[in-house]
Amino acid sequence: MRTVKISFMVLASVLFFMSCKKNETPLVINTVITDTVMELSADTIIGLSNGQPVGAGKFTFYSIESKSVISSADSNSTKWDVAFRGTTILTNGGTSGPGFGGAFVYNGTFDELTSISADSVFKVDNAPTAYAIPTGSNKGWYVYDFPTNLINPVPGRVLVIRTANGNYAKLEIFSYYKAGTPAANVPDDEKLARQRYYTFRYTYQSNGSKIF
Repeated sequence: MRTVKISFMVLASVLFFMSCKKNETPLVINTVITDTVMELSADTIIGLSNGQPVGAGKFTFYSIESKSVISSADSNSTKWDVAFRGTTILTNGGTSGPGFGGAFVYNGTFDELTSISADSVFKVDNAPTAYAIPTGSNKGWYVYDFPTNLINPVPGRVLVIRTANGNYAKLEIFSYYKAGTPAANVPDDEKLARQRYYTFRYTYQSNGSKIF
């Protein structure tokens, strides 16, 4: 599988996804986009301070459905599904957008999550006090390692997303850094490699079904 690289300003031309059809009932055929792998900027890096990257504090808006970065000019629309800034991830609903977006964190492996149970509760953003995808070390998808000053995704944490249009996706974050997890104690002039990039995969159900 190839990785699609996207920066905040530039969308690379390489894109790979697999689509398949499966019968949920004898009369209904669902199209599922499986294991789309993306690399996405979590902020625009504008320099270094004390050897650490400094961001512009802007969200990167992303459409799960179209597999593309959405302009911030369309942040008050249903064109985007999730948005990234630092370790904060928005969904397009509640206080963050006009869509039907929401999410919850599933504890288990990506592959074993084949359907969303009927009793699942999707939370919505209520900024700045709470988000559908919790922020803070070990509260959602990541843990902060104090000795190395690194953000590491927690294995077995899958984000279940309800998109702006009310469809569903499961999303797993692999890395928070542009070049993968950097080595500890790297020289200050190399710490720009710690730019906040998300590498993640997701499976998207295009017609509202909760079966992946």
